[in-house]
Amino acid sequence: MTTPQPVGFIGLGSMGGELAYRLANSGLPLVVHDAQPQAYSRFEGLDVVQAATPAEVASRCEIVCVCLPTPDVVRQVVTGADGLVQGKRLRTYIDMSTTGPTTAKSMAAALADGGVRSIDAPVSGGVAGARAGTLVLMVSGAPDVVAELDHIFKPLGKISIIGPEVGQGQSMKLINNLMAAAHLALAAEATVLGVKAGLQAEVILNTLNSGSGKNSATEDRFPKHVLPRTFDNGFANALMRKDVRLCMDMAEELQVPLWVGTAVDRLWMQTVLQVGPKENSTTIVKTLEQWVGVQVGQAQGA
Repeated sequence: MTTPQPVGFIGLGSMGGELAYRLANSGLPLVVHDAQPQAYSRFEGLDVVQAATPAEVASRCEIVCVCLPTPDVVRQVVTGADGLVQGKRLRTYIDMSTTGPTTAKSMAAALADGGVRSIDAPVSGGVAGARAGTLVLMVSGAPDVVAELDHIFKPLGKISIIGPEVGQGQSMKLINNLMAAAHLALAAEATVLGVKAGLQAEVILNTLNSGSGKNSATEDRFPKHVLPRTFDNGFANALMRKDVRLCMDMAEELQVPLWVGTAVDRLWMQTVLQVGPKENSTTIVKTLEQWVGVQVGQAQGA
């Protein structure tokens, strides 16, 4: 039996760590890198090799995936002094981050000078979806290259082909995350309003989910993470605000007015400032709670 070629993976945070772990458990040997040494501990006993720099990953692997928090970090990993552009073996670059189309296109251009092909594959479904292998991967890029990557995509979830051009998958991811951010924002306003009016939060959510008001926040995030007051959905406020801001920037560049999107962006900015950038995104409800003096969930009321 032929031993699979190693795949590179850079970025082992809350999402990237789960993605890399699933790939390793699917039988793929990995060469990984992360700025935080503690990120490597979960891979003990698996066919996973640590690399000191992104350049080392790109010198040992023909395919490298990245899952990184911001466009600036992606640019550093790709084009920095020890970046992927310095690697000698890299042939296919897969960006699973949420970076936006502008960054995706510029990184693809930088890598193309060395003969590297680039693919978008941002994911949706949260940390729980990554752990279960039920993510949606929004894949775009040359169809012949995408067809070669089933062994990487299939262990992670369902592939949604967005288009043939780099950047299209990133555009779709920003649109998706604007919708998710809006669902959380409006669910926070609706439940706080209902509790202030004397309703029970469980009744509010059950009724919404039985009718036309249901969405991903009312069906999943609020029952699982807000009502029990755990707020452990695994996606930070700062990252949600970053994604919404990237979507607003894309709309500005394309001259598409987003009236509702602008209001959503303002509430997420306030949540980052008021509740905290590192708190999980379900804590957006605390922004409204603190303004009006009620609590949604355990021990709720004025």
